[in-house]
Amino acid sequence: MLSPDTMHKSRLGNIVIDCRTPDLAAEARFWASALGFPMPEDFDAASGFIQLVTPPGDVQVIIQRVDHEPRAHLDIDSDSIEAEVSRLEGQGATVVSRHEAWVVMQAPSGHRFCVGSPYRGGFEHGANEWV
Repeated sequence: MLSPDTMHKSRLGNIVIDCRTPDLAAEARFWASALGFPMPEDFDAASGFIQLVTPPGDVQVIIQRVDHEPRAHLDIDSDSIEAEVSRLEGQGATVVSRHEAWVVMQAPSGHRFCVGSPYRGGFEHGANEWV
């Protein structure tokens, strides 16, 4: 594991709305209407997630089918997942699970969030730099 002082960047990447539902498209239509972000023309609800159309460079909003209680969680983009996980552990967060492309963490407040690679453009210009 990298030390918390390894230079890297991170930023808020996604807001993920977790829905326990058999009809993900209906949930995505609700959130699209509520937030004013349209549904994509071509989506595959069977994939388990639908990404709403947000303005270029803005935080993405993803509607995701889950088996746990409904909630929303944040995704943090980083150019070094391990360095960001280490930095956040230094702030009191804990690792819940590791996956191939992301790490699920829990904040001291009990909120879950994910750390993964950048998902949208503009990372180099909009990310915080950590030393």
